[in-house]
Amino acid sequence: MRTSEILDELPRLTKRDRDEIRLKLAELDGDGWADADDPLTDADKALIEARVEAHERDPTSSIPWAQFEEGLKRRLGE
Repeated sequence: MRTSEILDELPRLTKRDRDEIRLKLAELDGDGWADADDPLTDADKALIEARVEAHERDPTSSIPWAQFEEGLKRRLGE
């Protein structure tokens, strides 16, 4: 299948299928998710690590994405 055929098919897929494809592409690209011209600073990396560790110590400190998104949409009047 050619790239153009894949791109033409993407709009026909469900959101769930596109999310699955997005995850697979991220997996194939490795963990270099930051743009090369916009890397994370050491301070950014330390902040992310600290927040992940805090969440691991207390998983109840966060809410599911769907709940956050719903609240955000309400705030924005959507």
